[in-house]
Order: sequence, then structure tokens, then C-alpha cells
Amino acid sequence: MFRLPFFKKSKQNKQQIDTIHNVPEHIAIIMDGNGRWAKQRGLPRLAGHKQGMDNIKDIVRTANKHGVKILTLYAFSTENWKRPKSEVDYILKLPKEFIHIYLPELIEENVQIKTIGAFDLLPEHTQQAVNEAKKRTEANNGLILNIALNYGSRDEILQAIKQITRDVQSNSLDIEKLDEQIVSNYLYTKDFIDPDLVIRTSGEQRLSNFLLWQIAYAEFWFTDVYWPDFDETVFEQALHDYQSRKRRFGGLTNNKLKQE
Repeated sequence: MFRLPFFKKSKQNKQQIDTIHNVPEHIAIIMDGNGRWAKQRGLPRLAGHKQGMDNIKDIVRTANKHGVKILTLYAFSTENWKRPKSEVDYILKLPKEFIHIYLPELIEENVQIKTIGAFDLLPEHTQQAVNEAKKRTEANNGLILNIALNYGSRDEILQAIKQITRDVQSNSLDIEKLDEQIVSNYLYTKDFIDPDLVIRTSGEQRLSNFLLWQIAYAEFWFTDVYWPDFDETVFEQALHDYQSRKRRFGGLTNNKLKQE
């Protein structure tokens, strides 16, 4: 795991970043720190959420530039309903504002919008805005912007267990054939490859009920930078650091195998 304070890009960093070659196909980001960003500036928390929303377009552009195939953003969790109603209401209006302002740019970038989570439980205006964005980008074949809305990993797994149980009871699934791939097919992310890299901003180092099944072998990267300040420079540093990771998936490297 890597923890990075905010820094200014040096010429050396720029040269290193320009040589990025081993880019994660699927990056998942826990966008954290909007409220603290606002407090630090004497602003209301809602201003932090607005700034965080505006930042998404730049990160999408950077991910697209480097050839990332899937970018999953943790936008609203099942636990976020516990926040003050005024804050929840504001957050759930942001998708409509984001799409109104930035959808043309996303279409130009060939981005396809997807979502994961208990979508049907979101307010009607949120559903309508996101469904419009999905429809207008469904023919795009570039970066998949996968937005986690009303998402909680434990709930996702629980719902999968319930459906698997129903299918076993109806004899449409043989329990003896149940394996990891079949379980994965019952999750929201059944059409996606698992994340290669998980990034969390704001200095926190926990997963917060995010993609617990899917990130079993993902690399983690943490930064003290609040999400509204998480810019291209910091994102590219995460990509650069990922290049040095040796992903063994529980096995050994080829060099180790040769030695033994």
C-alpha cells in the first residue's frame, strides 16, 4: 500500500509518468474528503460535494487518456442515507446537474455510463437523469464510467446469496457446481472484470463496504489528498506507482519459481 501527501509534480515525476505502460484495466476509486475540503476553506459541506462532482470530468479524461477500460466511482453508499436529509437530497441531485453540464463532453470522449447498486431505491429524478445518460452513451465503446449509486457490498452479496438460494430451490442451479465464477455472475459487476487498483482519497485507509468480493486481489493506493484536489498529477502518480507492483495472486513470481 502507498500513502501520498499532496505534492507538486517535479520534472523527474513528469518524465516517469510519461513512461506509464502497465495501466490497470479497471480502477475503482473511493472519492472521500469532500466535506473536509469544504471545512478547510470555511465553506458548507455542500460546496465540497459540488466541487467533488466537477472533479469527476477531469479524472475521467485522465483515465481515458491512459487507456483505462473501466473506472468505478463510489458516489453514494447504502450507509450515506444516515447523513442529514438536506445533504442526502443535495448529493442525489448532483447526478442530474453533472449530466446536464458534462454529458456532451463524455459523449465526445466515447465514454459509456453504467451504474451498480440498488438503483430502483433512488429518487425518481436521480433515476431519470442517470437513465438518460446511459441511453445516450450506450453506443459508445470507450471507457466505461461505472458509478456506484446506493451501493453496499454486503447488501450486494446478501442479495446474491438469496437469489442463489432461490435458484437452487427451483432446481435451476446445481449447488454442487457452485463456484466463484457463478457467484460473481450474481453480483452487480457480473459484466466487468475485477478492479486491478483501488484508490482512496483523504487519508482514510479502509474499504467502507466497497466491492469486497471483487477486490480480493486488487492493489490498494491511498493518498491524503481530498477528492476535490485529486487531480491529474496525483492520479498519474498512482498509475506510476502501480507499475512497480508485482501481482502474484497468491502464487510466486517466475524468478522465485526458477530458484526453487
